[in-house]
Amino acid sequence: MEPQSDIPAIEVENLDCGYEGRLVLGGVSFRVKPGEMFFIIGGSGCGKSTLLRHLVGLNRPLGGTVRFFGQPFSEAAPGERRDQLKGIGMLFQGGALWSSLTLRQNVSLPLEEHTELSRRDIAEVAALKLAQVGLSGFEDYYPAEISGGMAKRAGLARALALDPQIVFFDEPWAGLDPVTSRKLDDLVREIRHTLGTTLVIVSHELASIFGLADRVIMLDRDTRGVIAEGNPRELAASSLDERVREFLHRGAEPA
Repeated sequence: MEPQSDIPAIEVENLDCGYEGRLVLGGVSFRVKPGEMFFIIGGSGCGKSTLLRHLVGLNRPLGGTVRFFGQPFSEAAPGERRDQLKGIGMLFQGGALWSSLTLRQNVSLPLEEHTELSRRDIAEVAALKLAQVGLSGFEDYYPAEISGGMAKRAGLARALALDPQIVFFDEPWAGLDPVTSRKLDDLVREIRHTLGTTLVIVSHELASIFGLADRVIMLDRDTRGVIAEGNPRELAASSLDERVREFLHRGAEPA
């Protein structure tokens, strides 16, 4: 899965998402450019996390296609999907760390599964990734011994372990105080700047949406699809859709 400037990092066409035949989202289509900071936004229950789960293969789409750098993913054979997933990182809500493992051991898991590095090299790479997210010195701590914000950063270190071209985030700011949220914003921004990683983020947090997103798609629960796409500040300023305006003008207006 080699990125090329003229090929979308992610291409989604007429994707139908649901469970046990029940449609949650229908006909979803969008493209994400390589290196783009792309947000999936919308109100509670609109299907943001559902869409994310279908994009990364945790759930099988009811219809439509997902491609990563031009290569079919949703319709690929299991072995081909597994190979493509080596180039994709995922930060789940809460970090989803194994409580019985240290931070170093958590970050080492994808390296142990997908590489032939020695144990010593894996430990060194894990320590490097933890340092990359500001957790140098915490390698031997357990998840119960660190704060929620640190757990999110440790989960991000694990998502970056294999140097993926694409990283997906599911509500990364959920449960964080404003100061910790801003620190996570800075970290996400730095990762994109230094690594050129394509970032796809599910969120309803306006400060991060306006502060980070190059483009967004907005989902709607009633229509079960995409009702807006574009730069969030431009949508806030000029969208003719009342639902879009109401969502983007909650609380303080964008600067």
